[in-house]
Amino acid sequence: MFYTFIFLPLISALFVPLLYKYFNRLVHTGWFVLVVPLTIFIYLLQYIPGVAAGDTYRYTLSWIPSLDMNIVFYVDGLSLLFGLLISGVGALVIVYSIYYMSKIREALHNFYIYLLMFMGAMLGLVFSDHLLVLYGFWELTSVSSFLLISYWYERKSSRQGALKAMLITVLGGFGLLAGFIMMIMMADTYSIREILANLDVIQNHALFIPAMLCVLLGAFTKSAQFPFSIWLPDAMEAPTPVSSYLHSATMVKAGIYLVARMTPIFGGSSVWFWLVAGVGLITLLYGSLTALRQTDLKAMLAYSTISQLGLIMCLLGVGSLAVYFGASDSGTVFGVAGFAALFHLFNHSTFKGSLFMVVGIIDHETGRRDIRYLGGLMQVMPITFTIALVGGLSMAGLPPFNGFLSKEMFFAAVNEVSQAGIFGLSKIGLLFPIIAWIASIFTFVYCMIFIFKTFGGTYRPEKLTRTVHEAPWGMLFSPIILGLLVIFIFCFPNVLGKYILTPALTSMLPMTEMSSYDLKISVWHGLNLELVMTIGVIVVGLLFFKSSKRWIQAMRNYPQGLTLNHWYNKGLSGTERFSTSLTNGYMTGSLRSYLIYTFAFFVIVLLSSLLLLYGIRFDFSNDAAISVFDVGLVLAMVIAAGTVLLAGNRIVAIVALGAVGYMVAMFFVIFRAPDLALTQMVVETVSTLLFLLCFYHLPKLTKQIERIPFKLTNLIISIAMGLTVTLLALSANGHKMFEPITSFFENAFELAGAKNIVNAILVDFRGFDTMLEISVLAVAGLGVYVLVHQRSKGREQHENE
Repeated sequence: MFYTFIFLPLISALFVPLLYKYFNRLVHTGWFVLVVPLTIFIYLLQYIPGVAAGDTYRYTLSWIPSLDMNIVFYVDGLSLLFGLLISGVGALVIVYSIYYMSKIREALHNFYIYLLMFMGAMLGLVFSDHLLVLYGFWELTSVSSFLLISYWYERKSSRQGALKAMLITVLGGFGLLAGFIMMIMMADTYSIREILANLDVIQNHALFIPAMLCVLLGAFTKSAQFPFSIWLPDAMEAPTPVSSYLHSATMVKAGIYLVARMTPIFGGSSVWFWLVAGVGLITLLYGSLTALRQTDLKAMLAYSTISQLGLIMCLLGVGSLAVYFGASDSGTVFGVAGFAALFHLFNHSTFKGSLFMVVGIIDHETGRRDIRYLGGLMQVMPITFTIALVGGLSMAGLPPFNGFLSKEMFFAAVNEVSQAGIFGLSKIGLLFPIIAWIASIFTFVYCMIFIFKTFGGTYRPEKLTRTVHEAPWGMLFSPIILGLLVIFIFCFPNVLGKYILTPALTSMLPMTEMSSYDLKISVWHGLNLELVMTIGVIVVGLLFFKSSKRWIQAMRNYPQGLTLNHWYNKGLSGTERFSTSLTNGYMTGSLRSYLIYTFAFFVIVLLSSLLLLYGIRFDFSNDAAISVFDVGLVLAMVIAAGTVLLAGNRIVAIVALGAVGYMVAMFFVIFRAPDLALTQMVVETVSTLLFLLCFYHLPKLTKQIERIPFKLTNLIISIAMGLTVTLLALSANGHKMFEPITSFFENAFELAGAKNIVNAILVDFRGFDTMLEISVLAVAGLGVYVLVHQRSKGREQHENE
């Protein structure tokens, strides 16, 4: 049953085109799609009592049992938290998109197919226990997000934003795959649970640090950590529902999830702590500073997302110290930092999701997102202003909103880490609270700019492209729900803490026994250092906001040549120029040149490997005697092959080529391989007939007398290629390093029910290989058909003109 709900979005995507085609004129396609996340969300709710009580659930779907490749889903506190966010926010985003996306102007079938693909990929990612299955879903999120970001593909900026996101996240995905492979090599298992049960084996292995670095590369690129954060602002070219979903609640949280899931494995290491906490702290400061320079509201929210993701990542790094201290009091103290990370992750999804929707409403109703043209909107959009006020003040970390609670816990965590006394923190640990406080000031300032520069001040309708009015209730519903959650969580934080966050923390830090610790979230902690820091943020932030006109313009004049985007674009264009010049150098259009490159590479690599590794060895002791039939067949094959080269008629060349194949079949008969001989004869017959059918319609060869010049390069390459293949074949015959697998294939009838061994190998033992070959041929055939069809269509249009 569980598999059905996880794969429900991917299965439902298959039916969206039909629903769009037959029902879109009657009802918006989104109403049908809404059923999917709602069903998943309601289904996942039933796991809350059991997970809160400490239960976990494991579901195994057999896939390739012989290779230990099974789809294993695991439900614990951490995966359930993310599953509820993915499905719950997904449902609200779809409701919002129904009123935001026009069913007349937009290709809704594409939009909802991509959205369901992404939803299914995220659900598979967070619930997967099998490392390679997790990686498969991880890459599917990159592909589906590429399609969503480039949804308005006619815009150059959308295509460029999608390409940048794809390049950076897929680069990290390659690193993640390498890390997973190293983890599998170390633990000899694909299961995350089994790896956790054998931590001593992994943590003492030489590949421990390289695997950690590769895993973090994947996590940092996906969660837009510095310096990989440049893809997220460009991804804002996607429709606003996509931004609300991917870039506030789901895709960017995939990297957060991976770090949280891997914390029990890699946590406790100084390298892990400094990379996760350090990069998170730098990202927090970078995002908050850069957000101040933005004039586009979505760009401002994009950089604020980067900043908030850095905050969560920093908390995860600090929380990883709990692995180092274990079940001691210090372990419990730093475990609270992990709790704060999960708490702020949830809070961020609520207030940032509502803010993205607010920006979409402003853009939809005014035609503007540039803050320089906006102002006074609270007069005509009071409900939207109220939602923006709730979300903005929560992001700024002010009461009575949930962002205040998790921000206070963040301040407490960085204050604790400054006194940890390990990993060199006694010397530079003070930088954590200082940088956190400065970044919080900038966060407060851009939140005030977002709220009061947009909704406050003078209303200027002449600067807007549309007559402004309040958004319809259908568009307001989702941000209102998220805004109410912001307030509800502040008033009743321990409901979320007890049933959702504490089980998630137990999954993230199982060795600290956090489930037995009374994790209470209090609105009032008394007059302490965290509260003083918050008051300082408000006071200094208000001073900065009041004088923002003087210094923000100076920030906007920051040289573009020193930005990360500039260096990315420069590197990308340089790579394109180099690849173009390199390609033009060897793509000469000459088949002879291509064969020289191929054969020369083949000879250099294989021949040098044979020589350097002492692989040349001849052993003829077990070879059978050469009979007169063998000699006769070889001579006949040489004559037939020569005929193919020298024939002046295509039909003769094809017949000679077929003769070579039939004589190979005769060799199989002599070597007592009747199944192989039969298969060879069938393939050769079909190939010869196809050649004859194709070449029959080509014009006849014209006789031309030409003197072919002698080319020394051709002679050298030909001799070297023949020598290499001969040495390789003889050396392979002379090395018997393993037992032959012929005995396995001899049991083809018992194993596969096949009386022909060759057929059993092709269809059963190498089934995937054969399937992929057939797929390639099918795709090539479809391509040829399309080209022929387009050519015929173009010819008809030309004749009609």
